[in-house]
Amino acid sequence: MAENFAISKAASIIEAIADNPYPSNTADLARQLGLPRQTIHRILTQLCDVGLIARDTAQQRFFIGARLRALSLATLIHAHVDSAANLLLRGLVNEVRETANIGMLDGDEVVYLNRVECDWPLRVQLRPGSRVPAYCTAIGKLLLANLPFGERQRLLAGMRLTRLTPHTRTTRVELLRDLREIADRGYAVNDQEDTVGLVAIAVPITDSMGRIVAGLAVHALEARIRLAALPRLLPRLRRTAAKLVPVLFDATTPYEKRDAV
Repeated sequence: MAENFAISKAASIIEAIADNPYPSNTADLARQLGLPRQTIHRILTQLCDVGLIARDTAQQRFFIGARLRALSLATLIHAHVDSAANLLLRGLVNEVRETANIGMLDGDEVVYLNRVECDWPLRVQLRPGSRVPAYCTAIGKLLLANLPFGERQRLLAGMRLTRLTPHTRTTRVELLRDLREIADRGYAVNDQEDTVGLVAIAVPITDSMGRIVAGLAVHALEARIRLAALPRLLPRLRRTAAKLVPVLFDATTPYEKRDAV
């Protein structure tokens, strides 16, 4: 019984940290959960020891750790490969005849949670779970543009902007200019920045509280769709993104829900 109670308290602390858009401190968590600060501190220390929670030692604040992020992403990837989300992506691909995917930010990379390839013989083939750099991809730039200022600055400070193509943004001034434009217009494009000949457009996916937590993108060879023509896909992308919100973030939504498409 005592072990179950301890696990329940640890789970409550993890949930509280995950729900907070900013790193939490011990006093905030104690007040929010109605637990003694000593208890919060002891459990946080144990969670940090196993990598589920991480600590900002300078400010003594806590945030989701690398191990918990990896577990969360793995759960999402495996849960949605044959899910209603996959059906929605297939419907979008059937409409636009190009590859579509859902991605989330993990550090300075984007992880593809779900991906449906187009039928064209010439295409870029990646699987769910694949990782791509954030600074030179449509979903990555979209999510970077919508991070809280401090978090974005920390990420960019440690990010190596390697030139992958002649179009890659390799200075923070260029990248920040892109991110400001993306935040203003509400979508991001990739103009052959990670792969020569590949263009993409991405729109945000929000969670049930309206926070931008993922991106939905369509990729195409520039020989088939010019960059300037990509915005015409926005209405279809936004409709699909809206339908994905309950599918991805409502635990009560059954994966077999065929009418999601």
